Formats: sequence, C-alpha cells, structure tokens
Amino acid sequence: MGFKDDIKHGAQSAMGKAKEAIGDATDNKSMEFDGKKDQASADVKNTGADARDGAKAKAVEAEEKLTDDK
Repeated sequence: MGFKDDIKHGAQSAMGKAKEAIGDATDNKSMEFDGKKDQASADVKNTGADARDGAKAKAVEAEEKLTDDK
C-alpha cells in the first residue's frame, strides 16, 4: 500500500474513533454510528489496497518467471 494511502486511511480511522468517543460521551448515537462507519470504511480501503498490492506483486512475480524461462 502506498504511503499516502496509509496516511489517509489512518487519519480516517482516527477521526472515526474520535467521533465514536464523542458520540458515546455525549449520548449522540448518530455521531457514534458515523464514527464506527468511518472506521469500517478505512478498514475496507486498507483491505482493498492490500489485495491490490498483493495482486501486483503476483503479477510481477509471474512476469519475472516468464522472462527467466526464455
């Protein structure tokens, strides 16, 4: 995953945690839910980026194997 993606997803998760905590402290269920939603979204983005990076690595590995076989 790219460094920029790490920062963006980490920030989104941190903001989600803050929203959740504030919502919980103020008994604001909507804000608490938004915080949980932001955290889940960041987790999904991280998982997607990890899968993309894994696929790229496998593609590079396959390409190298094909060029080595020539």
